[in-house]
Amino acid sequence: MTTPPIPASRAREAWLLAATFLVAVAGLIYELIAATLSSYLLGDSIRQFSLVIGIFLSAMGVGAYLSRFVAQPLPGFIWAQILLGVVGGFMAPALFFHYALLGSVAAPLYTMLIAVGVLSGMEIPLITRALEAIGAFENRFENVLSVDYVGALVASVCFPLLVIPHLGLMSASLAFGVLNLLVAGLSIWLFREHVTRIIFAVWAVALVGAIAGLVQSERLVAITEAQLFEDDVILTEATPYQQITVTRYRDRTRLFLNHSIQFDSLDEHRYHEPLVHPVMALAPRRNNVLILGGGDGMAVREVLKYEDVETITLVDLDPRVTEIFRDHEDLAALNAQSLSDPRVSIQNGDAWLFVEGSEQVFDVIIVDLPDPKNVALSKLYSRQFYGLLMERLTAQGLMVTQAGSPFFARQAFWSVVTTLETTRNPQGPGKELGVIPYHSYVPSFGEWGFVLAGAHLPADRTPAFPEGLKYLNPEVWKAAQIFGADTDRVEAEPNTMQSHPLVAYYLDGWDYWFR
Repeated sequence: MTTPPIPASRAREAWLLAATFLVAVAGLIYELIAATLSSYLLGDSIRQFSLVIGIFLSAMGVGAYLSRFVAQPLPGFIWAQILLGVVGGFMAPALFFHYALLGSVAAPLYTMLIAVGVLSGMEIPLITRALEAIGAFENRFENVLSVDYVGALVASVCFPLLVIPHLGLMSASLAFGVLNLLVAGLSIWLFREHVTRIIFAVWAVALVGAIAGLVQSERLVAITEAQLFEDDVILTEATPYQQITVTRYRDRTRLFLNHSIQFDSLDEHRYHEPLVHPVMALAPRRNNVLILGGGDGMAVREVLKYEDVETITLVDLDPRVTEIFRDHEDLAALNAQSLSDPRVSIQNGDAWLFVEGSEQVFDVIIVDLPDPKNVALSKLYSRQFYGLLMERLTAQGLMVTQAGSPFFARQAFWSVVTTLETTRNPQGPGKELGVIPYHSYVPSFGEWGFVLAGAHLPADRTPAFPEGLKYLNPEVWKAAQIFGADTDRVEAEPNTMQSHPLVAYYLDGWDYWFR
């Protein structure tokens, strides 16, 4: 049967090009939401972003091919927008609820991603055919494609700068679902003589559902987080860098970044005291201290227990974390208001760029960065980065880094040790750095490891710790340097910017225990 011609008009031509721009924005936003969700919930952001991009583009190719079987391009385009409004719009809520209830997300995530990709891939061919059907031959395929690329650019810029900070993942998903449905609605009105009542009815129901979901998105977030977290959620916020969640039960406060626990106020002293006090107590001088990470201020709190500290420079990527733990009264109390101390200077930015661009030297450097679960983080555990840190230390200066679990990721821990042992010693060319690996049991994390290093380690390794510590004392410190048979040294390659074996060691170790 021959498709009846569609009367042309400037309004219809302009609208189809404008719709191309809008659906391009929405499509890329869905892709970025899926990639962000997969990195939040599945870990290894580089791997997940690569998988999401590859699967999405492949699905778009399938959609472009399938579009040839759509007899009427205009109704086909409208149906694609309605389905995108439902599948893409409810993608984040559906995935969060699935993860909260069942603890898994990979299968529904990739299923919905493929569906969105197929539907997005159909859009450009259908719009191009619709333009041809109304006689708009001057708007050739390359013009449509150009508008599509501009829309993708706008989406990629707005996603980190506007969408996530102001909407969050759940509201963003629903908001762009509404956008797809509004595109469908205006298309229905402009081409109403070619649209059936069924399309209009389905569109109306979908639009009402998406708007209702958007209006109730804050409640949906609260319901989801009530399922995800054991305790009451007192603060939740999406930033361009991560999802911040703080929970509380009675006097117990916990911080989660991307749904991974960062500290529990009941036992965080078992992490922060071993991280800070051995390096501070062993350092001959500690006037100027650099802390990389640790935006919650707990490490700063411990450093300030030394009266001879003159300056502390804290470098943390996410300004919102340091703001919350400085300005929120209850959370600032956990770090004893340390981030408001006049000796503390907060620098928000990338740790590597700060160290590379700084000309300061420090007596002590404390590295409290996230685990090396992807290449972007692994570079901060590389021989090249540790070489930069050594250049930022004074001649007698010392550094320490958290190094993950020597039990759950044993080879990863010893790779960090090996990396520091093979890092260039700027004070003694040709000589190895002095290195002390040690560990502490933290109930929230399990057995946790640290590595202390310097060009010149003190001969006397019996540090004088401040009074009043909850956990660490000389006897505990001595025992911390002894490893049991199941955590003792194993062969591991040093981590470098060229090879990054640490990522595989880390993922293999944790996957063995928890996947």
